[in-house]
Amino acid sequence: MSFGKRPEAFREAAEVLKALAHPVRLCLVCGLVRCGGCAVREIQECLALPQATVSQQLAKLRAAGLVVARRRGKEVHYEVSSLYPPAGGARGGVPGEDRTGHGRREGMKIRG
Repeated sequence: MSFGKRPEAFREAAEVLKALAHPVRLCLVCGLVRCGGCAVREIQECLALPQATVSQQLAKLRAAGLVVARRRGKEVHYEVSSLYPPAGGARGGVPGEDRTGHGRREGMKIRG
């Protein structure tokens, strides 16, 4: 039996998966994919989470290279990094969405 690659070859993929292995971070990435980017204030209001929680989770995603932040005036705007384009299009396969691209659960929906 041959697995083809050694475990070290999967280090980068493991780091990405580790960054996504939290429900809030996964929700943030899915929402940012759907809306193309969003200000921290809007994310915080939509998810009904404390601003500190949202900022902490976004910082972890930023450290993993999954999202990028851009200052726009007084607000910080986040979007998914171009290093990780969405597979299957911006609306394909996003948890919490039905086939029409609409959120099924309000907690998973981030306004654009």
